[in-house]
Amino acid sequence: MSHAVLALGTAVLTASGCVWYVPALADLRAGADRPLSRRSAAASCVTGWSTAALVAALLLLAEPWWIPCAAAVAGGAAAVALRVHAAVARRAEHREAARQWRELSGTARPLPPADRSRYVVAALVTTGLTAAAATAGLAWAAGDAGGAAHRLTAVVAPAAVLTVFLLLAAACARTHRPVSAPPARRARRDGSGPP
Repeated sequence: MSHAVLALGTAVLTASGCVWYVPALADLRAGADRPLSRRSAAASCVTGWSTAALVAALLLLAEPWWIPCAAAVAGGAAAVALRVHAAVARRAEHREAARQWRELSGTARPLPPADRSRYVVAALVTTGLTAAAATAGLAWAAGDAGGAAHRLTAVVAPAAVLTVFLLLAAACARTHRPVSAPPARRARRDGSGPP
């Protein structure tokens, strides 16, 4: 596949991502009116989409493949680092808000433990997508040495890697279902039961 075709596809994908990066730009522009976690998440989003735009430009300008690949890896790493920072900041903000509410209400009851399974599922899906993309990139960089067999491997291997991670995420989501509270008992008609 030529650089121009990939550049066109990446540019179209970047243009279609405006539903994510335009609101993120608004959050960044709001500055201190938004919490730190939201600004960090917005910076992560803008960094990721800016990386895609940069890769599209580098695909047109640079002849060797390693230049756009290096830009994609560097931008992706920066976006992931910002997203992790946003998650840590959001957790700290939630703890601080919970502490303030406990002080206001005058109760010192501990909060119920948070369900972290959604973070595990998100991490598994993200890792699966990244591993599938890396597998596809490696298969693509290997060249067209094997003909049809090589092309089949280049399609099947990333799909298999992604399928494994999606199955792991589904299994994790299934084992971490929230336990529902038992139904409240009704009082007996004679009034002798619990209220």
